[in-house]
Amino acid sequence: MSWLKDYYLNEVRKRLMEKFNYKNIYEVPKIEKICINMGLGEATANPKIIDQALVELAQITGQKPKICRARKSIAGFKLRKGVPIGVAVTLRKKRMYDFLTRLIHVALPRVKDFKGLSRSGFDGRGNYTFGITDHTIFPEVDLSKVEKIKGMSITIVTTAETDEEAYELLKELGMPFRR
Repeated sequence: MSWLKDYYLNEVRKRLMEKFNYKNIYEVPKIEKICINMGLGEATANPKIIDQALVELAQITGQKPKICRARKSIAGFKLRKGVPIGVAVTLRKKRMYDFLTRLIHVALPRVKDFKGLSRSGFDGRGNYTFGITDHTIFPEVDLSKVEKIKGMSITIVTTAETDEEAYELLKELGMPFRR
């Protein structure tokens, strides 16, 4: 079992039950999945970027990403329907907890001038989304093979019904929010 999942089951769940007066342990919010997306608009001009992003995201997450294709043509962006424009992966269970542990304890502390994550990334339904501008903060990425630094969007989907519950859950798990 993952260290973070064990910590959630034994420590965090008890604290959240006390704080929000839940009657049942199944009421306590938990993380369902983590969705990671790399939007690569420049892939229309250089298709090799998609291949490189597939390899790098697979290294970071430990799971093979899927290619996201354009749904419709947009002439202003020189985009045609069906052209690859990004890669995405959805993590669940053990891989999700392993990724979250590495994100909190290894990757985010490596961000230059990091002051914490914004609290404005909650969507009103207990999910949290934030962006990273440099994917090389993950130690799994081989810097010598990186041609272009890419950003990524990370969404943490929880079973929490309110943003306050989701914030407390993520804070208890160690997410570094700004004061």
